[in-house]
Amino acid sequence: MAQFEINILGCGSATPSLRHLPACQVIDFRDNLMMIDCGEGSQLQMRRMKLKYSRLNHIFISHLHGDHCLGLPGLLSTLSLHQRTGTVTVHMFQEGIDLFKPMIDFLCRDRSYDLVFEPVDHKGGIVFENDSLTIEAFPLYHRVPTVGYIFREKPKSRHLKGDMIKFYDVPVSLIPELRAGRDITLPDGRLVEARHVTTEPDPALSYAYCSDTVFDERVAEAVKGVDVVYHEATYLDNEAVKARDRFHSTASQAARIADKAGAKMLILGHYSKMYLDEQGHLDEARPIFENSIAANEEMKIDITKVYD
Repeated sequence: MAQFEINILGCGSATPSLRHLPACQVIDFRDNLMMIDCGEGSQLQMRRMKLKYSRLNHIFISHLHGDHCLGLPGLLSTLSLHQRTGTVTVHMFQEGIDLFKPMIDFLCRDRSYDLVFEPVDHKGGIVFENDSLTIEAFPLYHRVPTVGYIFREKPKSRHLKGDMIKFYDVPVSLIPELRAGRDITLPDGRLVEARHVTTEPDPALSYAYCSDTVFDERVAEAVKGVDVVYHEATYLDNEAVKARDRFHSTASQAARIADKAGAKMLILGHYSKMYLDEQGHLDEARPIFENSIAANEEMKIDITKVYD
């Protein structure tokens, strides 16, 4: 079972190329799939990467440029053709809901699943939460309103020392207290300190998706302390003026954001079609932030490894 895995379905920019597909990622969190952005061909990429349609429950759209959302009609149609059941929730700006809802209702009249649209505030905020995860939107700085998303795992429970639990004959009903780090009093009056019968929990992991944005230090502040950051790196430094004018970033600027945020890993993506490979992106990013990698289609990144 995947604990926290990033699946890269597409990492190209707006102009189509033969090397990269439009923006799309799928987060596999404890076998629950959540998509971020949905460029054209996303449903085919899910098949290639053996990601089950039946496990996709949420789709988060960063902004309303075509390379980030025009795959939605095809994907949602495909889910119905595969008799997907349950509920699929699409999180996007209200302007996008007003555009896509009637389109999907027209193209997929007889859906096999319930489709829910949830509006995302341009200013950001919590967009999803359950017992183990929160997902937060935050502003990015592009030509149109844009948000990134932070996936934060909630603090995990402490590990039990089985021999000590047995030694103290701790009732099952009191074990959750110990795993939460709280001391307990046994039925016979003995005090058991959590630190004596448990060990530290595994780190709670976090991932930030920084879609299209000009270089802006407010992004670094928004993702401060996140373990793994994906940041667009459309251009190299020799195209820095073009990047600024088009509200995009360079690879070195992405590295500066990761460095200022104190991240443990940087994933570069959203490459311009002008580049024949991503070595130049890595050459410019790594002197600033050493643990930089270049996204590529069908790449799977297990972020639990950042603490190994």
